[in-house]
Amino acid sequence: MSTRPVISRGVPQGSEARVAALYWEAFGRKLGAALNPPDKARAFLAAHLHHDRGVTALVDGEVAGVAGYRLGGRGLTGGGASDVLAAYGALRGLHRLALLTLLERRPAARELVMDGIAVAPEHRGTGIGGRLLREIAAVAAEARCRRVRLDVIDVNPRARALYERHGFVAVRTENTPYLRGLMGFGAVTTMHRPVTAADSHPGQETS
Repeated sequence: MSTRPVISRGVPQGSEARVAALYWEAFGRKLGAALNPPDKARAFLAAHLHHDRGVTALVDGEVAGVAGYRLGGRGLTGGGASDVLAAYGALRGLHRLALLTLLERRPAARELVMDGIAVAPEHRGTGIGGRLLREIAAVAAEARCRRVRLDVIDVNPRARALYERHGFVAVRTENTPYLRGLMGFGAVTTMHRPVTAADSHPGQETS
């Protein structure tokens, strides 16, 4: 029988491939045009993770879910222009860099931006997503951010419903019909959640 998930800050060493696989399973449709083929994309993500920009849920020692965030100029998924060009070649790499730039979201002052949340299929519906979101809010509170921001695409209503259940409110939707054929989605909704004093709970759920 599986033990209760343990929420831990940081990506454990040795779990890079697992985290990259979860992330790709959740966001491959969005990132595919920039990072495909899948095997190469997962390897690229695993090689360039920023371990201290993620919150993980561990079940029996294995990562069952991960939530990434961008703070202080770094996010969970790394890799600069030179890394993309080295992995994909100069000609194809330039095209991929342009696509990745379209997806980039920079935080405003006192704002934590989520890089995304991914839960393994066999652990969905167990509350892991909500616990990861609460820990992200705690990270934001400790960093003295005033809000958490994320973007959700129109073809992921399940994720949007999760965010809404945990206090996120849609503030604007950008229609992107030019990306539907290329990346599989036609609109991106930005959502905000205010950070409150109640979000500060150091040590309460972390390992």
